[in-house]
Amino acid sequence: MLALRLYGVKDARLEQVDEPVVSPGTVKRRIEWAGVCGSDLHFYAGGPSVPADQEHPLFHEQGPHIMGHEFSGIVTELGDGVTGLSIGDLVAVRPNVWDGTCEACLRGEPNLCDNRGNIGYDGGGGGFSEFVVAPQENVYKLPASFDAKLGALVESLTVAWRPVRKSGAKKGTTALVIGAGPIGLGLLLCLKAVGVEQIIVSEPGASRAALAKQLGADVINPMTTDVAKYAIEATSGKGVDVAFDASGFDENTLPSAFGAIRVAGTVVVVARFHGIVPMDPKDFLFGEKTITGSYSYTDQDFREVIEAIDSGRLDPMPLVSSTIGLDEVMTRGIEHLLGDGRATEVKILVSPSLHA
Repeated sequence: MLALRLYGVKDARLEQVDEPVVSPGTVKRRIEWAGVCGSDLHFYAGGPSVPADQEHPLFHEQGPHIMGHEFSGIVTELGDGVTGLSIGDLVAVRPNVWDGTCEACLRGEPNLCDNRGNIGYDGGGGGFSEFVVAPQENVYKLPASFDAKLGALVESLTVAWRPVRKSGAKKGTTALVIGAGPIGLGLLLCLKAVGVEQIIVSEPGASRAALAKQLGADVINPMTTDVAKYAIEATSGKGVDVAFDASGFDENTLPSAFGAIRVAGTVVVVARFHGIVPMDPKDFLFGEKTITGSYSYTDQDFREVIEAIDSGRLDPMPLVSSTIGLDEVMTRGIEHLLGDGRATEVKILVSPSLHA
């Protein structure tokens, strides 16, 4: 089968590899759609998360590994002991894995597992291929309301759902989202899904700002508007209840989010920062403000997103900006997003059945 494997820094190769084989407790599916994520860009530009000559403790495979962790597929084969699934079912895959035995797992925080890993980063196959085999516990049968494109969007929406859930946002809450990339726009959709009506989005890019406005946000340009000042004025001098940094663009985004929240408000960091961010501890002291992070997701988050989409409260399809074939995943996918495409694309979906 055709698959994209990451060998090293900016060394990803589309090549023919053997199809994966089922084993007891696993499910094989044909990939229908897979999303290109910022993490794919990160590992392509910076190198694999696990060096090719090493093994992840849960996957026990040496690289190069197949890329792609946001994907849906059709079940084609079931390993011994698999129940609740049938050949032909449309499924999504939760790519993160955990050991279930470390202190984090035993505390009920498996997303923070000491040995955590991801299908599509660290082993276990990946979505930029034709077939994947994964443990049954990572495979979610999708409701009849779903098509395969919707199924491929579940994972990225779950990355946004968890921070919204952690923030306590609900009807009557006011919110600020900094950055209208795929995760920032996902945050906007998830906030609306839980009933938040007043949502400010800070985004300098014209295309993404326009989409955020289309999706119901009050959009400002941080290059011309003081984000914190605007948020305070827009909430009658109080500040927003919750803010999310989904940008991490520079040292100013997090302080802007912090300055925009009310007394005892909460900032959730969702972005990956690449430098030091200056913060004054006295601002925490006198305002009892909170900054926390949100990393990955759990089974609960994954199931809640599927239910929210099925109920119609959450519709991620407006985020899909392009659909391409697997043979184009490098040129019109990863390399495009590392170049000019970042300004206009939101979510690119890849299918093995499409061809250039």
